Amino acid sequence: MTSILSLPVANREVRSAWHFLPFSKRPRVRRWSLVVLVALASGFVLPVHGQQSAPAATDGTRSVSEWLTRLHEASQRRAYIGTLVVSAGSAMSASKIWHVCDGSQQMERVDTLTGAPRTTIRRNKEVITFVPESKTAFVEKRESLGMFPEFLGRPGNQIEQFYSVREIGAQRVAGHLADMVELLPRDDLRFGYRIWSEQQTGLVVKLQTLGGQGAVLEQVAFSELQMDAPVSMDKLKRLMKETRGYEVHKPVLKKTTAEAEGWRLSESVPGFTPMSCHTREVPGSTAKGPGMAPMQWVFSDGLASVSLFVEPFDPQRHLAESSAIVGATHSVNRRVGDHWLTVLGEVPPATLRRFALSLERTRP
Repeated sequence: MTSILSLPVANREVRSAWHFLPFSKRPRVRRWSLVVLVALASGFVLPVHGQQSAPAATDGTRSVSEWLTRLHEASQRRAYIGTLVVSAGSAMSASKIWHVCDGSQQMERVDTLTGAPRTTIRRNKEVITFVPESKTAFVEKRESLGMFPEFLGRPGNQIEQFYSVREIGAQRVAGHLADMVELLPRDDLRFGYRIWSEQQTGLVVKLQTLGGQGAVLEQVAFSELQMDAPVSMDKLKRLMKETRGYEVHKPVLKKTTAEAEGWRLSESVPGFTPMSCHTREVPGSTAKGPGMAPMQWVFSDGLASVSLFVEPFDPQRHLAESSAIVGATHSVNRRVGDHWLTVLGEVPPATLRRFALSLERTRP
């Protein structure tokens, strides 16, 4: 997480490519949170075949797994057009979203309405982001990051061990009556979520990321939403191919393992499972040899995600260890021998520091 979450999803996808690009080629994007809805309510995720829902709770409410299944399935069946607003403190951004589905095919277009113009279009795993000001386009083919629902369908998943659920009534959002539910963490290693799910369809129409004492760190909500809208998949397919006049960047990621690249965690972080690992050779780089290509190692607890970006240390760019916060997204970085580590995720800073301090090199 990351279409209510299309905006965060689009930014997540660009962010993944962004970190592997040379600095002069990186698009300027806001790092909005990859919260629960990025993986749940967005058509940007892949369906899980044969997935089983968890048993219903004895008090008649849905379990955590049942709520997550309902939210995901809603996105697989609806076409809609809406305006999505993301706010974190005094910062705010808005985007227009067109979403359509046709069986197993999911497509979505996201146009920014604030800040620098940008259009992101995704068809299943294929993503292209157009940046008109620089006349650049970033193309990626991304695997699922292994979050919900893929995570939920795994045997022995522990999502219920780390989150509880509380149903808290109903409210209208963007003209639609929505059920309100809170997914609350059972420890201090992750954030909680307050979700508004449209009563008839289950579609997520509003989401808040909750910090300590229930403080709202970030909010994502539709300000207007048209259900069952006439969105043309063919038109979106044509738009994806209209790259004339744009400089197209196609970072090709190589699937690997942290072990193969010479890395490991000396101590695991409770609830977080490694989901994927990729490297990318940087054109013109003088850093050669195993373990020297920039690497992204992704972990998930089923809702929150954490990415470990490792690249060769560059004293001209990597000046000092630091941390940063944007809404619910935190980052920390540190030097590890001849490498520079950036840990980024929608989790408390203490969780990121546990990852950062546990990463160690297994070979020279």
